[in-house]
Amino acid sequence: MKHADVVIIGGGQAGLALSHCLGRVGIDHVVLERCRIGERWRAQAWQSLRLLTPNWLNGLPGSPYDGPDPDGFRTKDAFVQDLETYATRWQVPVECGVEVVSCRRTGGGFALATSAGDWTAKAVMVATGHCDRPVIPFASATMGGRLSIHASQYRSPGELPPGGVLIVGASSSGVQIADELARAGRRVTLSVGKHTRLPRLWRGKDIFFWLCKMGLMAQPLDGLANPESARRQPSLQLAGRPDKADVDLATLQALGVGLAGRVRGIANREIGFADDLAASVAAAEAKQARLLAGIDRFAGAARPTRRQPVTVPSVRPMRLSLADGSIRTIIWATGYARSFDWLEPLALGADGEIAHQGGVTSVPGLYALGFRFLRKRDSNFIGGAGVDAQAIAAEVSRYLDRKGLRAA
Repeated sequence: MKHADVVIIGGGQAGLALSHCLGRVGIDHVVLERCRIGERWRAQAWQSLRLLTPNWLNGLPGSPYDGPDPDGFRTKDAFVQDLETYATRWQVPVECGVEVVSCRRTGGGFALATSAGDWTAKAVMVATGHCDRPVIPFASATMGGRLSIHASQYRSPGELPPGGVLIVGASSSGVQIADELARAGRRVTLSVGKHTRLPRLWRGKDIFFWLCKMGLMAQPLDGLANPESARRQPSLQLAGRPDKADVDLATLQALGVGLAGRVRGIANREIGFADDLAASVAAAEAKQARLLAGIDRFAGAARPTRRQPVTVPSVRPMRLSLADGSIRTIIWATGYARSFDWLEPLALGADGEIAHQGGVTSVPGLYALGFRFLRKRDSNFIGGAGVDAQAIAAEVSRYLDRKGLRAA
C-alpha cells in the first residue's frame, strides 16, 4: 500500500501544472498516468496536427513561453517534448503506466485501486482531460465493409483506402482533416452540423489576441448568460498552420469539398442527411459577425474587408450510397465523452459527469481540473488549465490545513 497526501490522476498539461503548483507550497503528492506523459497528444492525433493556440498562449505555471516564435504553432510532437521537459525541470513525481481503476472516499480520505497496486490519499485531483472516450454516433450501423473510424484514429491520407471520404463533423478536427485530405487529392464530403466559424487573423492579430484582450477567454462561468449552452458550443473552426491561413467551410469549398447537412441516420446501405445545412451556416455566420463587430468596437476602428462567405449549394445531398463504392472511408469527427464509472459515485451528477463548482466537488477532498468551462471559458485550453491549477492548488492547500491533514 502506497500513500501520498494528494494523488493527481492524469499526466497531461493539467496534471503536470497542478503538480508544479502543489510542489511550490510543499504539498506531498504523486501523479498517476495510465500511459505516458501527454499520451493523448501522442496516440489520438494525426501526424500533421499543430496546436490551435499560438505559442504565447500555451505557457504553464513556472514556464511561460520564451521562445523565438511566439505567434507560431507547435506540432503535437514538439508539444509532447515540451511536457516531458516541464516534468523533468520541475521534478514532477509522475508514475507512468499506472491506471486508476477505482477511487472511493473512505473515512480518512480516499482509497485508490490501480493497475500497479493500491494507494491511499487525503485528497484526489481528477485531471483526466475533457477528450476522454471517442463518440461515434450510429456505431452499430452496418458500413458495408467500409473503413469507419473516429477522428482520433486518423493519422494521414496515405493510411486510408483509396476512394471518397465522408467526414462527419465540422469543428476543428473535421475541417482540418478535410483540408488535408482534399489537398492530397481525395474527394471529400463534409457533414456539417452546429459549428463556430472564426478567422485565424483579424486586424493583423491572431484571433486569440482579441479574445484575450477583451477578457473573453478568462470569462468566468458565472458571468455567462447560459453556462450550459456555452458548454455545448462546438470547438472553433481553426487550424494552427504555419502560414496562418483560415481553414473553414469557405476555404474547403474552394478545394472542392462537398457540403451536406447533419447525418440523421444510416439504413439500407445509405447515409441520410438532414436538410439543415443552410440553417447551420447562417447561425455560424451570424455569431461570427457579432463577435467580429465587437472586436471592431473594442479596437475603435471600422470593420476590415468582409470575410469570404460560405456558399450554400442550392442542391444538397440528402443521402449517400454505401453500395456504389463512392465512399470508402467514414471519419467521425464527433467529439468525446467521459466515463467516470471508476470514481466515487457521490461526485457525479445525473448526467454521469463530475459535479463541481469551479473544480471543487461536493465530496470533501475531491477536485477536478482541465475540463471545459471548469472555472472559465479557457479552462480546457493549455494556458487556461495552468491558471486554474494555481487556483485549485490553493483550494487543496486550504482544505488540508483546515482539516489538519498537511504532512509535517
